[in-house]
Amino acid sequence: MAFDLGAIHELAGGRWWDRERLWAEVSGRVERNRAAHLEPGDRVLLLAANTLEFFAELLAVWVGGATAVPVDAALTGFELDNLAAAADPRLIVVTGNGNAPAARGVPVVSTYETSAQGAGAISSRLKLDDEALILFTSGSTGKPKGVVHTHRSLAARWQSLRQALGTETYRRTLCLLPVYFGHGLICNCMFPLLSGCDLYLGPAFAPDALSQLGRTIDRHRITAMSSVPTLWRLALKLARAPREGSLRRVHCGSAPLSRELWRRIAEWAGGAEVVNSYGITETGSWLAGSLGAGEPMDGLVGHGWGTEVRILKTAQSPPAAIHEAECGRGETGYVWIQTPALMKCYFRRPDLTDAAVSGGWFFTGDMGCQDEGGRLILGGRAVDEINKGGMKIQPQDVENAAEGFEQLSDVCAFGIPDELYGQNLALAFVLRENNPETLGQFYRWVESRLARHKMPAAWYPLESIPRSARGKVHRPTVAKLCGERRPLDPRLLKS
Repeated sequence: MAFDLGAIHELAGGRWWDRERLWAEVSGRVERNRAAHLEPGDRVLLLAANTLEFFAELLAVWVGGATAVPVDAALTGFELDNLAAAADPRLIVVTGNGNAPAARGVPVVSTYETSAQGAGAISSRLKLDDEALILFTSGSTGKPKGVVHTHRSLAARWQSLRQALGTETYRRTLCLLPVYFGHGLICNCMFPLLSGCDLYLGPAFAPDALSQLGRTIDRHRITAMSSVPTLWRLALKLARAPREGSLRRVHCGSAPLSRELWRRIAEWAGGAEVVNSYGITETGSWLAGSLGAGEPMDGLVGHGWGTEVRILKTAQSPPAAIHEAECGRGETGYVWIQTPALMKCYFRRPDLTDAAVSGGWFFTGDMGCQDEGGRLILGGRAVDEINKGGMKIQPQDVENAAEGFEQLSDVCAFGIPDELYGQNLALAFVLRENNPETLGQFYRWVESRLARHKMPAAWYPLESIPRSARGKVHRPTVAKLCGERRPLDPRLLKS
């Protein structure tokens, strides 16, 4: 697989490498890895950071025929030890500040001690069906779940994106996402970089960087960027809009994008198109998106990018007669997909692989429908669905209703036990002001936008809502946090 590289710019330090310098840095690391007896098929744990060196290390691992396992350098020593034990690496490379795992007998090297001086020509040992990436999506403190991608599945994803999106819009792409998970790495960074486009790296989710977002876009004539909803909840409060007109496309993914937030991003971005991008690590991230799909609406994804989407009546293995299990247009069911970019497997977890993949079809864990035009409209995660006395409710519907309230900074709906209904709804929220007047306004805002049976029974004002480094919320964690608190009296909210 040939690499058509662009240049990489590191905004925080003002450094940049052109294509020739990047290849020299890769070559030096390939030689270092071979001196450390790294062989094809070996795994390299990369303690990832948004730096130039991380990408040189990643490409060096691939050129050497080995497998890269990027993990968050900011994890605790305990978490890194757990992931290192699961990955069983041959080499550990530190590309940023943070802890190093205590993997007994495994060499640990610092990327900053590697020189490109004197590096020779690169002799690649990469093969298309080799394992290229293992991305751990959960389990840093428990039993890790690692998604294994081959070079073939990654190449299929990048090719599908080139066909669906083109490359010209991505000539100067900004990344403010972490590079150790699928969205940030595979789509936001490697898609443009391996298409000959220039990549601009900023620190992930840093408030200082987000406060300068509009200026950064103007200064570097950024044409495209990707993001998650959490990023925008900060940026829209902190940053002025870009003024020079270079920005052409904004992707938003990894978490549901509400119509209201979508509208606000589009207003801030001027003439840039906002694309709600649907992606899963197991499919190489972006598998579909709203490019050309029409006006913003809650849950609207659009059409697949190199992906076939089916809505089935079952979350179990799809039957041989898959058409018989397919939902009609507009009927909500379980989202299954088929794509050449599908992962190889879950790392050393055949039980998980068998549960998720059947006959080449992958169950996404999401619920949704397809409208008359075949556009995918997501309705939330199957696992999050709340059964209130037989009435099925998606927490995302409640969050979407709350989203447009001007004083709202963050929100999370979740299920709670209920003696009468079995389950009921609770709402955790962060307001800029928690005075009685604002709380009452917020309650009436939500009440005016939700059916009566969807109204939360318990309301929890919080200082912040815990989210992962990817900007995702873990509802059980929020439920546990709120379970230690007393909810507001709804009578006070209604007054």
